[in-house]
Amino acid sequence: MAMKFKKQPSKFIKPSTPTPTPPNLKHYKIGSIDEIAPLVDVPIVLFFTKNNNHDPTFAVQLEKSLEKTLVQLYPLAGRYIEASQTIECNDEGVEFIQAKVNIKLEDILLQEANVKSVHEFIPFKTKPSNIVLRVQLTTFECGGVALGVSAMHKLVDASTLCTFLNEWAAMNRGESEIKLTRPSFISSSLFPARGLPPMPTPHQTDDTTLSKLTMKKLSFNESAISNMRAKAIMSRKHDACRLSKVQLVSSFIWKALISVDHTTRGYLRESILFQLISLRERMASPIPKHSCGNIWGLCATNPATAETFEKLTNLSNDAVRKVINDFSRVHHDSEQGQTIVLNSILNFINVPETINACSVSSWCKFPFYEADFGLGKPVLVVPGIMPLKNLALLIDDVGGNGVEAYICLEVKDVPYFEEALDMNNFYA
Repeated sequence: MAMKFKKQPSKFIKPSTPTPTPPNLKHYKIGSIDEIAPLVDVPIVLFFTKNNNHDPTFAVQLEKSLEKTLVQLYPLAGRYIEASQTIECNDEGVEFIQAKVNIKLEDILLQEANVKSVHEFIPFKTKPSNIVLRVQLTTFECGGVALGVSAMHKLVDASTLCTFLNEWAAMNRGESEIKLTRPSFISSSLFPARGLPPMPTPHQTDDTTLSKLTMKKLSFNESAISNMRAKAIMSRKHDACRLSKVQLVSSFIWKALISVDHTTRGYLRESILFQLISLRERMASPIPKHSCGNIWGLCATNPATAETFEKLTNLSNDAVRKVINDFSRVHHDSEQGQTIVLNSILNFINVPETINACSVSSWCKFPFYEADFGLGKPVLVVPGIMPLKNLALLIDDVGGNGVEAYICLEVKDVPYFEEALDMNNFYA
């Protein structure tokens, strides 16, 4: 049965504070990492099963709790001004859409490999817009719901999105979680603006080629990851406990992307793997876990032509350990710390076209599956497509031990990517 949505006109949910955002907070100047962040959205959708105590006024309750959450996280209700690279904190609100879909939740759960259908539950912008945050609440015929969220990357990274969702969920349950964690947007005070222009990444595409991209999903259960770890440590370079599931899956995907590039070009290029590293609780000076904004650096492997899984795992693991160690030795508010972080990102932007650049952003360990809005914890969490070619998004599976990987590819490259996968080695 074809999936059909019936959407209500969108509305805007504003902070519930009786007085508007004070004048001294009206203009939130984004930080240097925010400035560099690509002009894309950070999207995700959470699916919840039917709840026997489901309140028919759940949507109204959700709106009210969102109003309260936005009091503390007020920049989310503002508008991005590209000319000045600021968030106009005018309390215009978060776009909120209610929808119904003519299928049951189990239809999505049974066909979750069809990533494209999942994206229909996320409120992507259809034209250029300065709205920072959009929300779509979709109800299934069975009573289950999907909560799709899309936030502007200029202000929000994956950690910030997760913090927002969990704070909102706690508020919707009637708890005052925000009073405990005190999340706030501090990226601009940690890494002050430097007047850097928005820079396109090597993989970013324009609107005319966006239709040429698709997303491929790969699932790695605990057993597969254990087999990957055993295979990787055969090189005797690593201790088994020092190889994280993120590094193993990242290297596996990197190997497949190298093979695709080799096949489509007819020759083997050097390749670099870039991995996003959250700076929260990682630098010599403390950056709180619930800090909001873009607070990350990038780890780059050395250019390589290695095609074996073991060699690529060695390269990526060594690179991450070195970069994390480098970050841990510097204070974010020192010139050295600022330079190290910014250079790690600029290296990504300035990668020469002669090199095959692949990227991984790990959302593992971010507690998306803890976001209980009163309906129980999500039964499925899916990141939406970010239109950056050869970008892989990793997220924990529902049990927490496996990894779900979502890779953005050109449609024409999908057959070569599937051919390059050697999943049987790890699922045997």
